[in-house]
Amino acid sequence: MTPILELRNVTKVFGGGLFSRRHTVAVEDLSFSIPADRPTLTAVAGESGSGKTTLSRLLLGVTKPSSGQVLYNGQDLARLGRQGHKQFLRDVQPIYQDPFGVYNPFYKADHLLLAAIDKFKLTSSRREGQRLVAEALEAVGLRPEEVLGRYPHQLSGGQRQRIMVARALLIRPRVILADEPVSMVDASLRATILEGLRSLNRDFGISILYVTHDLTTAYQICENIIIMYRGEVVESGSVDEVIIRPKHPYTQLLVESIPQMRAVRDWEREEAATEAIEEASASTGCRFAGRCPAVMDKCWRTRPPLYNLDAKQIARCFLYEERPEFGQADIAGSFVLPVKS
Repeated sequence: MTPILELRNVTKVFGGGLFSRRHTVAVEDLSFSIPADRPTLTAVAGESGSGKTTLSRLLLGVTKPSSGQVLYNGQDLARLGRQGHKQFLRDVQPIYQDPFGVYNPFYKADHLLLAAIDKFKLTSSRREGQRLVAEALEAVGLRPEEVLGRYPHQLSGGQRQRIMVARALLIRPRVILADEPVSMVDASLRATILEGLRSLNRDFGISILYVTHDLTTAYQICENIIIMYRGEVVESGSVDEVIIRPKHPYTQLLVESIPQMRAVRDWEREEAATEAIEEASASTGCRFAGRCPAVMDKCWRTRPPLYNLDAKQIARCFLYEERPEFGQADIAGSFVLPVKS
C-alpha cells in the first residue's frame, strides 16, 4: 500500500548563496515512510541542530527539499493541485512547540476551533459545531466554560497547547507532526498532553511523529524512534531496542545523560569547541568522529552507511560493518527505517 507520507533521499541545505561559501546541511539523504494502513507513534530525537525540526517542516511542506522528494499518497507534495493540497492540509496537521504564534491575539480561542470546522466543512450547523468543539475540549481535559470566550493571552501555555490538540481531534487528520509539544509546558501538564497524543493514536487511529530532545518521554509514549545527529540518521528502531540497548556511540551518550542534566548542558557548551573538528570530518568521514569514544582511523576518511543489526534496529557505525548494509529496499512497507509490518 502507498504510504501516506514519504521522504525519498531528501537533502536540505541552507545558505551557500551567491556571495557565501558557508552552508549548513540540515538533513542529508533521508528516506522513510509513514504507512497508510496502520497508525504509528514514532519519535525523532537528537540535540539542537540535529535536523529534527527541519525534517518536520519538510513533511509539512513548509520547507522545500534541496534534492529528493516529499510524497503525499505517492504524489510529489510540490506538484499537488488545489484540491489535493486542501486534502493534504486536513490529513497532516502540526502541533508546534509554542502554540501562541498560531493564535490571532485579536480573536478568542473559539475562533481557532470554529474556523477549522468551517474550513473543512465538518458540520452543517453552528450548534453542531459548538457541540463538536465542547466534546473535543473535554477529550483533552479542558472545561469548555473555562477556555471558550477567552483571548489567547488569558490562557495558560498548557491550555493553549491542549486547545491545539483538541483542534487536531476535531479535524481527525491521519498524521500529526508534534514538534516539541511539551517543552514549554509545566511538568504537571506534560503527562496530560502526552497522554492526549497517545489517545489520538490509540483511539482515533492517527499516526504521530513526535519531535523531541527528551528521550524519557519518547520512551514512555512511542513505539519507534529515529536518532539524528547533524542532519543524518545515526540509529533507528523500536524504542525498547534503541533506548534500552543503544548501539551507536552517540545514542549511548544520550541515554547515559538522561539522569544527569548537567551533562546535557555541558554537551551544548562543547559544540563551539568541537565545531572545527566536526566540520573537517563531515565532508568525508563520520560526523560524530570528533566526539566519539570509539573513533577509528577509517571514521575520519569514510562516512559509514546504515547497518542492519536486526529486524528492529539499525545504526550508522563501523563497529557493525560485519552486518549487512541497510538499503532503500528495506524501507518499503515500513514506517521508520527498520521496523517491519
